[in-house]
This record gives sequence, structure tokens and C-alpha cells, in this order.
Amino acid sequence: MRIFGETLNGQIVHAADLAAHGLTVTVLTRGAVLQDIRLAGCDYGLTIGLPSVAHYEGAYDYFGAVVGPVANRLRGAQARINGTLHRFDANENGKTTLHGGTIGLHARIWTVTDQGADHLTLSLDLPDGTDGFPGNRTVTATFKITEGPALILTLTTTTDAVTIANCTNHAYWNLDGSGTITGHMLRIAADHYLPVDADNLPTGEIAPVAGTAFDFTKARPVIPAQPPLDHNFCTAMAQQPLRDVLWLTGAKGITMTVATTEPGVQIYDHRSPALPDGTTHAALAIEGQGWPDAPNMPDFPSIEITPDAPAVQTTRWRFNRPA
Repeated sequence: MRIFGETLNGQIVHAADLAAHGLTVTVLTRGAVLQDIRLAGCDYGLTIGLPSVAHYEGAYDYFGAVVGPVANRLRGAQARINGTLHRFDANENGKTTLHGGTIGLHARIWTVTDQGADHLTLSLDLPDGTDGFPGNRTVTATFKITEGPALILTLTTTTDAVTIANCTNHAYWNLDGSGTITGHMLRIAADHYLPVDADNLPTGEIAPVAGTAFDFTKARPVIPAQPPLDHNFCTAMAQQPLRDVLWLTGAKGITMTVATTEPGVQIYDHRSPALPDGTTHAALAIEGQGWPDAPNMPDFPSIEITPDAPAVQTTRWRFNRPA
């Protein structure tokens, strides 16, 4: 564990460096950020990491972070939970809750509860009513490098009252070390996706991808803004055992296979914010998660949890480099 920097309010942010099976990983205690991941034989990082705490407190607050307690968007910054209407921080356009609010999981300092050469567990306690969400909750994030090589992230949310939970990792991926996602091939095991309105909220329709620009059932090139991507791809109608759902291959031949337990994968094409050098469309955010705005959409898979049924959400990133 080493000091990475200091927040504006004087909190120390540490970095943990993990290594095993030809994979090296750096995780920050602020936001449980996946700040760097490198594959043996590859001289650049595979995810966009920023060099200072100041960057993560600014325009790049979601980069690599664990977001929640409810990732993605909640319409009207509200949701009915166990029969009671709860209101949250309307941190997007003054009317939508995005990634749990202004001070979501991404903006908090997590506690290290376990660390070894190949693994790290971070924990965060959220008292009842924090940012409007009910229940005294504990969120843990366990990173572990395994054979593959692969990195597995397990996010667990426990509670003492009925609440909602849907956490995910918000890393941006570029497998070429370049300033553009152009040249990457993408395949997603999803026959349906969620169309969105002008506020990037799901319309409620569960639409087939066949015949649309959102059909990635067969690998095809990622072309920036064709179509603009900030959509949930429906990989199931409920949580599943961990299974492969997405394949991203860079122009240099490095492949990342993403597995998740979740019924959806949100893809965002990094149209904003621009990187410090002005670059946009430099990477893809790939987020295994429950469907967005689920509490306000009765036909969507539920993200409600109880003391007897916590949320356990797992993502695995497996990498392959051509010989």
C-alpha cells in the first residue's frame, strides 16, 4: 500500500498494487477505482487511469470507480421502496439521479479490510438515509487476480432494511493504448437492448437488436457515434451464474472477455468528458449491472434487496494476448 495523493478536504488516498498470473493491477481507496491494469508483454495500460487525485475529484470522477449504491439513472431522482417514496440527489440536469448522487460510492474513501499479493478487499459503511437511500448498508469490493489471466471483482451490498442496490465498476477500456476506440471489435451476447429518451433514461421498451445499429450479436467494428452508445444491453431477465457476455478485441489483437452475474451490460462510448489532451471516444465503459431505472419500471428485473437477500454482483475480465 502506498500513498497516491490527498483529496481537497485533506483525506489521504492510497494505492494498492496487485500482481499475479501475468497481470498487474492498481486500485485506489477513493472510489475503489481500478486505476491501472497491465498485461505481461504489453507496455501500456488497458484501462484509462488518471495520474492524480485532483483528476478524480474533477471531470473524471467516475473513471474506473465503483459507482452506486444504484448505478446508472433513476428517473425524477426518486423511487418507491417497500411502499414508501424516497427522493435522492438530482445530480444530473437537476432532475435525474446518476450513479447514486454527487457523493456516491465513487467519491468516498473506502477502508482496506484485506490485502494480499493477488487480492484486495475494500469496505464502505452507508448509514440509513445516506443520500436518501434507506437501510444501514455495507458495501464491499473484492478484487482478485486469477488464472486466465483474469481480474474478478465481487461487489456485495448488505442491509438491515429493505432497500435498492445496483453497483458496478465504471472503468473505460482501450486495448490498443491509443487515443481512439476505432479499430476495436465488439460482440455482445444480447438479443435485446433498452432504447432511451432524450435524457438517456430507458423508455420502458425492451427492443430486439436485430435489424438495428445496436446489433452486436456478431463481432463488428466499433465506430464512434455510429450509433452513439449509452445503452443497456439485456443479457438476461434476472441475475445469472457468472457467464461470458461480451468480447472486445483491439486492433493489436488483445482480447478482453467480460463475464457478469448481472442481467445487463451498459455500454458508454466516452463522448464526454474529453481527456486532458482533448480526446473523446477514446475508450468504452463496459458495466455489468442491473437494468437502469429498474425501481420505476415494473417490467424490469428488480434491484430490491433485504437483510436476508443481499446483492452480490460479480464481474470478471479475462485477457488474451496473441503470441
